Amino acid sequence: MSNNDEPILSHLDESGQIRMVDVGNKAPTQRSATAQGRVVMSAQAFGLLTARDNAKGEVLNTARVAGILAAKRCAELIPLCHSLPLSFAGVDFALDEATHSVTITSTCRTDAKTGVEMEAMTACSVAALTVYDMCKAADKGIILENIRLIHKSGGKSGEWHSN
Repeated sequence: MSNNDEPILSHLDESGQIRMVDVGNKAPTQRSATAQGRVVMSAQAFGLLTARDNAKGEVLNTARVAGILAAKRCAELIPLCHSLPLSFAGVDFALDEATHSVTITSTCRTDAKTGVEMEAMTACSVAALTVYDMCKAADKGIILENIRLIHKSGGKSGEWHSN
């Protein structure tokens, strides 16, 4: 927000050019962010996923590792992100047989001068892409949906929850 509480795009300067936000004068605080998304697939692909019969290996553990690695490398993927020392990065899954879906929840924490929303969102996105990659032989029409921030805490703006 700007001084008059109007929304602004913090990665653009006054002339509209891109910039990395200067966090040099901010104090480090405990920060946390949680993102969530869903992968929806055919009944056949879901059956293979849950039976652990996918030819490429154990899908969810692979997706978990991929998500954690992505969170750790977020600044290499998103051009204006700051490199952050993560104190925690985790990825969890909930299977829903009725909808043939996997809900992915990723959480990142740090003690830094800027938030970890992008790290949590990147972890969730890459975990979802990994599930797609490992299940695409059974279903090319897999849908990745609703990847979004659901909670953040810390910093000047404090606590935030999605509706």
